[in-house]
Amino acid sequence: MFTIDIIVKYTPAPFSVQRKLAEDAEAVYQQVLESIRSGNPQVIELTCEKMPEKKIAILASEISGVQISQKSGAAATGRPPGFVALT
Repeated sequence: MFTIDIIVKYTPAPFSVQRKLAEDAEAVYQQVLESIRSGNPQVIELTCEKMPEKKIAILASEISGVQISQKSGAAATGRPPGFVALT
């Protein structure tokens, strides 16, 4: 399972969606990246494959970062290392 984390300005926690395949995760990553690069005030709508009822809509101009991480194995716990780690 691949998680795409989207960091939004002035929001302490990332928005996350998941994809089963690496190619699908990469496609979402590229979609978000292109939206950021375009500079147009457009809305990005995403759904999650793990929880299909989960939907998010984000204004592209408010995104400050995006990352892909892979959850490997059933024993993985917690969030993967990412943009901020507070201990």
